[in-house]
Amino acid sequence: MIDQGLVKRIKQESIRSLIANVNAIFIVIIGIFLALSILNLDKALTSILAGAGVAGLAVGLALQGTLSNTFSGVFLAVQDIMNVGDFVETNGYSGTVVNINLRYLTLRETDNNIVIIPNKLVVEKPFKNYGLTQQVRTSIDCGVGYNSNLTQVQSLTKSIINKHFPQNGKEIEFFYTEFGDSSINFIVRFWVDAKKFKTVLEAKSTAIMLLKDSFDRNSIEIPYPITSVLTPNYANN
Repeated sequence: MIDQGLVKRIKQESIRSLIANVNAIFIVIIGIFLALSILNLDKALTSILAGAGVAGLAVGLALQGTLSNTFSGVFLAVQDIMNVGDFVETNGYSGTVVNINLRYLTLRETDNNIVIIPNKLVVEKPFKNYGLTQQVRTSIDCGVGYNSNLTQVQSLTKSIINKHFPQNGKEIEFFYTEFGDSSINFIVRFWVDAKKFKTVLEAKSTAIMLLKDSFDRNSIEIPYPITSVLTPNYANN
């Protein structure tokens, strides 16, 4: 009954099984203690409690690391802060969660390598989970030539972003940041509907292509550094 009741809340079968078994054992132990108490076997009850305390202490010390990972896994499942299929960054690694069991978290990185991380490390250290948010903000840095109409550049950029990436009432932020060596640089920030890091990259790539196409059609130059090599004219010397 406990296992069936946890199906909707906890997706990991191993963790549901652990919680159900622990509860079942707890109920059985309470039943044994009640039976001994009803039979007036107080001495036997006292001996069992003392033995259980000593045994529990020994087992706890021996399995300290394992128990820590186990309870961390239960915490991740119950709190619903990380699920299979989420793209996360934790402990210096990033990838898609493919499994969460009682001991460790399994990540598949973008290069298809598998990373095994103990649950304890995931809980104790900060992590970023892209699956917890429906929208994320991304940004693009670019530069335009000094002969560009800056008002037109700003208007075109905002119009293109808003047309292809609906902002749902949120503001597109556009700022000119500096006078560069060969361009006036700007940054544009906008919101993207995404729960995976790959979706953010796809949106950013699409926005760059759209901006480049629009700037080309409106004769707005995106300059790049040019190095001129001057060769001395020795004949005239």
